Amino acid sequence: MMREVVKRELWLASLVVIQGAAWALGGPAGGEEVGGTAAERGWRLLTGKAEYLPPDFDQQVFEALWEVWEEPLRERAARATAAERRQMAFERYGLCESPDRPGGVPLQYTNDGRGGWVINCLACHGGEVAGQVVPGLPNARLALQTLVEDVMAVKLRQGKPLAHLERGALLVPLGSTVGTTNAVMFGVLLMNYRDADLNVHVNRPPPAMLHHDHDAPPLWHYRKKRRLYIDGFAPRHHRALMQFLLIPRNGPEQFRRWEADFRDIEAWILSLKPPRWPWEVDASLAERGRDLFARHCAECHGSYEEPESYPERMVPIEEIGTDRTRYDALSPEARRVYLQSWFNEYGTLGGEAEPAGYVAPPLDGIWASAPYFHNGSVPTLYHVLYPEQRPVVWEQQGRAYDRQRVGLSVAEYEELPEDVASPAQRRRYFDTRRAGKSRAGHPFADGLSDEERRALLEYLKTL
Repeated sequence: MMREVVKRELWLASLVVIQGAAWALGGPAGGEEVGGTAAERGWRLLTGKAEYLPPDFDQQVFEALWEVWEEPLRERAARATAAERRQMAFERYGLCESPDRPGGVPLQYTNDGRGGWVINCLACHGGEVAGQVVPGLPNARLALQTLVEDVMAVKLRQGKPLAHLERGALLVPLGSTVGTTNAVMFGVLLMNYRDADLNVHVNRPPPAMLHHDHDAPPLWHYRKKRRLYIDGFAPRHHRALMQFLLIPRNGPEQFRRWEADFRDIEAWILSLKPPRWPWEVDASLAERGRDLFARHCAECHGSYEEPESYPERMVPIEEIGTDRTRYDALSPEARRVYLQSWFNEYGTLGGEAEPAGYVAPPLDGIWASAPYFHNGSVPTLYHVLYPEQRPVVWEQQGRAYDRQRVGLSVAEYEELPEDVASPAQRRRYFDTRRAGKSRAGHPFADGLSDEERRALLEYLKTL
């Protein structure tokens, strides 16, 4: 009996792993008036309101993170200035400067006004591409698991108590590869301890969980969708943006009180537009690619000429052929629990507990949103079009961008390098042989010639 009690308590502690989830939000203090348009209010709430979640760590912890880094990085940091160490930390964890507050807390965090850093949804949905910081862009460099482990080590040195995220991460992995997270299982775990009205029930046993990593979608795709997630099971709705606030301290009354905030946050998301390709395009080649796209791709991914259209087509799992771990991990029962809850207006919005496969996503801004596929296993669009050339193991080359192959600049390997020693170093390598990380599937360019694929690649830059 005691063993089961301890196990349950550990699982309850892990509930707050949500703090690392993509939709965790931070804004002005409760009760403060926020003026402007709905979208403007949403942005200020998203980046400035710190009451939704507790802080993860403080400035003192952040400034000491370098002290627990592996060598030779720690030695380099010891010789660096404070400003240089800040940039090294940003590089290690996938953080970037906020356009609103350069030199302050990064885009991915909110200052709680008392020195605490509160993670917000831009941790996963705010990144940098081609030297440009883009709110709404998937953060391909986020190293959340590494950040949490380093924070834990520093707090133990400083004699500070562990926050919810560190305690939760002891049992629930946050992500095994830079740029991806275990976000789907966060939702499964959090909903397991709630009823349809969002009341907490702590005595329930932990759910069955199939941990796996997922690549965040671009937020500007939200406006085109009627259904959310790669399996399209949940109707689009502002309440869906709130589900990762289900830490035990937030009861039904908080969700109802914050609902107006999330209508505004949704308005900000709906206002987003994809970034444009910042370099020259071969117009003649792209024009040939436009026709190829219309004949071979638009049926699933939509049209980007006026008037635009998006079919939101569900592709059967056997036909698409991409990694099915995500499909299998979210059970029909887990989907039903969500669909019958307050988040989905108790089932009145519809939804699909047993979808047939994955939904083909929109492709506007696709040049910026590498890596590709729902699990982030393919680093460039070139590799999407050439399945046989997809690397077995790859590593991002800092913030560099591959203009020729359109996507992440990567080093490619047949095996994990032998000198990879620490877990933090291991996460920098995407090994497509591991569970949930397959690079297989989407073979739909196989019938195209090299010249046709080159034209299609050029056209995709223009979306």
